[in-house]
Amino acid sequence: MNYSIENGSLMEQFAMSHHATIPNIHFTVQSGTFAAREASERLMTGLAPLKLAMEAAGNVELILAEALNNIVEHGYPDPQNGGPISVFCEHKDDCLQIKLIDKGIPMPNGQTPIGLAVDTNVDFMDLPEGGFGWFIIKDLAKEVMYRRVDDTNLLDLQIAISEGAAN
Repeated sequence: MNYSIENGSLMEQFAMSHHATIPNIHFTVQSGTFAAREASERLMTGLAPLKLAMEAAGNVELILAEALNNIVEHGYPDPQNGGPISVFCEHKDDCLQIKLIDKGIPMPNGQTPIGLAVDTNVDFMDLPEGGFGWFIIKDLAKEVMYRRVDDTNLLDLQIAISEGAAN
């Protein structure tokens, strides 16, 4: 789908352009310490009618938390000048299409980091503190696509799910 600034906001275009088996989910959180937790709770509440299997629900929460934490830490690095992060979710067949929209700092080189696995065969004290996020996102998501449109970051995530086996 092509998005344009001239035909209304990107958020309105996305929310109105899709049909889903459950209502599309859309909300905005403010960048900050609790943004990932708030967004996760709101998304999982909206997805409750799907009765996601435990593994699928865990994957959705983990991918969303990692992506949102990256936006909070790197897109809006100054906690005094955070900004909105919009979350859109659409259910399509056996997957969720999640779009995260923010006006933070663009990704370096206009693309997501490679997300290589971190070597964990080292002494405990030598384990890295971070660096797992993009590996986790890219490993668990079916598709990850980032682009910058004007002053807006758009991160599209497609996550495979299974329904009806909630534990």
